[in-house]
Amino acid sequence: MRRSGSDWDLLPAAEQPNWRNHPHYERTQERLSAAAPLVTEPELTEVRGALAAVAEGSARVLQAGDCAESFGDATLSRTAAKVTVLNELGDLLAKKVSRPVVRFGRMAGQYAKPRSNAFEVVNGVEVPVFRGHLVNSFEPDHAGRQHDPRRMLWAYQASADVLGALRTHWESGRSGPWTSHEALVLDYERPLVRAGIDGDYLGSTHFPWVGERTRQLDHAHVRLLASVTNPVGCKVGPSTDPETAVRLCELLDPGRTPGRLTLIVRMGRAIETALPPVVRAVRRAGHPVVWLSDPMHGNTVRAETGQKTRYLADIINEATAFARILDAAGAHPGGLHLEVAAEDVTECVGGPVAGERQLTTRYESLCDPRLNPEQAFELIDTVF
Repeated sequence: MRRSGSDWDLLPAAEQPNWRNHPHYERTQERLSAAAPLVTEPELTEVRGALAAVAEGSARVLQAGDCAESFGDATLSRTAAKVTVLNELGDLLAKKVSRPVVRFGRMAGQYAKPRSNAFEVVNGVEVPVFRGHLVNSFEPDHAGRQHDPRRMLWAYQASADVLGALRTHWESGRSGPWTSHEALVLDYERPLVRAGIDGDYLGSTHFPWVGERTRQLDHAHVRLLASVTNPVGCKVGPSTDPETAVRLCELLDPGRTPGRLTLIVRMGRAIETALPPVVRAVRRAGHPVVWLSDPMHGNTVRAETGQKTRYLADIINEATAFARILDAAGAHPGGLHLEVAAEDVTECVGGPVAGERQLTTRYESLCDPRLNPEQAFELIDTVF
């Protein structure tokens, strides 16, 4: 059933593709509106219940996967490899904290990325920046980098293929991992909102989140997530003051429902001063949020080799500080939000990647640097 209607899509929205005049735009919107939702209401009910246990301190979360998914990875074998790593990491975390772990993959929809600049220079040529396979091609030529709305249909099909592989895994008797992605491109999300028994729900994923660059209180992204019954997340960066954090909670969790809202903290070195007042304010306001640490996005640097990278030591330091700050405030550290590859990539420095010179050995990310499995295991083993 189509959604019941809302005015959130009349509000301004940052980071949107420029394709409204494309000849295939309207037809793409019609086809997405007619498509089956990718997730079901019973699944969302189960996910909300699992996150409620995290909010109450009796479970933890591990959310992990690619920075930006590739359409080429939407296969049974590639999905199985990612699920294997995610579950092995989740099993380690469960053992370390002596609690069950709810697993979310950054998968089946993580095909779009916000970017700092509209253009980039590749091999001396200026081209539109890559914004994820949902928007344009990774290949650095002008034709491929044009924003193409037909890619939304390809993203839907790739997501359906990944979900099909995941459901095969669920049938083996293990619940989850569930899907998640940043609800960034509203022309993709809007047609996939459906009217459900308890209200509108977003049919594109189990757990959508709004990013640091699109969490403006009076913009469409926050109001979209406020209008659906999915459990939702919101990134919280170093510029988030206590008043803004509480207002976000009021919009996204007006009923103060455990499991409804996850605040994903990404503050880098500012965490020691920026996070404590935010935690105090949210707790005073009575919102039973899940507190999740994203220790990666605030720790990105440019290596001498030219690639973006992250240092495992910085990631460990932020995750450790996060847990300490939450404990001191009497709140529950809910878990981790990580960018992790299923392969032994060399994109972050630390552990088996001894220095920046090794980054060129196997740097395969479509966007930001990911931990390899060995680095992710070391992170969990050290922090917990």
